[in-house]
Amino acid sequence: MSKRPKNLDLNQLAKRIVDEATGDIEPEPEIDEKKKAAIASGRLGGLKGGKSRAEKLTPEERSEIAKKASNTRSLSDLKHLDGQFVKIAVN
Repeated sequence: MSKRPKNLDLNQLAKRIVDEATGDIEPEPEIDEKKKAAIASGRLGGLKGGKSRAEKLTPEERSEIAKKASNTRSLSDLKHLDGQFVKIAVN
């Protein structure tokens, strides 16, 4: 079964199904096995990578990353208003 766009309304989806069934349009090709393997392998590497990187960080590096993240979150609470940054209340 081919993947269909999710943004089609009911009538468009029905027409597409009928067109595919009657052969008026070709169904979208499925992803071949090589690509599926590459996608799975990339995801697997990504899952392992974060943990491996965290284990290799020194406490100073972890602290620096945490400070940078905290500053970024703090800056997202600021709003630029008339050339100045103003702290806004976040509930």
